[in-house]
Amino acid sequence: MNYNDATMRCFEGAAAAAGVLSGAGVCRGSAGRRAQGTWVQFDLQPDAGVIQSARFLAFGCPHTIAVSAWVAEHAVGLPLTAALPENVQQLSERFAVPIEKRGRLLIIEDAWVAAVRCGIPAIESPPGTPI
Repeated sequence: MNYNDATMRCFEGAAAAAGVLSGAGVCRGSAGRRAQGTWVQFDLQPDAGVIQSARFLAFGCPHTIAVSAWVAEHAVGLPLTAALPENVQQLSERFAVPIEKRGRLLIIEDAWVAAVRCGIPAIESPPGTPI
């Protein structure tokens, strides 16, 4: 398989965003299954509804690792919301993810949403506000 420059750059630099966070207020979410070839976990450290730090762990192909690393890196400074820094279609285009692998992007999105939902109680928002 050939990977585009964005994929290779993020895959090779993934260690900068890889790992886990610990301490009070860390929001963790995961999705996928290693037995099925793709698993992703995000750890987020929000403060006042803004992501201060983000890390990831991933088991999967270079696309999975590269996109997870990119998401973790680009999430810092953004509001804690269920939306990825870019939507799945944009990520697919940025990383030239072939159609047969696009389901892995949904696993990344599910892990992101799970981490964000963990942190939503820390955000002061009116009842009924969608995430």
